Amino acid sequence: MARKPTRKAVRKSARGSGRRWSQRVTTRSNALDLDRDVFTWSDPRRIARSLKRSAEHSRRRKADPFRSALSMLTFYINRAGRNLPARRKHVLQQAKDELRKQFGRAA
Repeated sequence: MARKPTRKAVRKSARGSGRRWSQRVTTRSNALDLDRDVFTWSDPRRIARSLKRSAEHSRRRKADPFRSALSMLTFYINRAGRNLPARRKHVLQQAKDELRKQFGRAA
């Protein structure tokens, strides 16, 4: 009779296969061709401009350019979670506001 794997063994194997899946999404996204290290830049306007350009030039995205760009930025912020320093998160939140302005969707 085959033994059932322990929880620890299952967790360990699951960790190896799914590890850093969010990093793969941001680096190999099938929707946008992002500039290298775009989320590490310190200028929110530059980040927004880059995301807008990527979204508008992409032929593989499923949603409109604004939604694609904002979704990628939000995805990055959410996946970083508590590991994202307050200063970095602030810059990325400002980039979201700037993205809205650049697409003419300011609230």
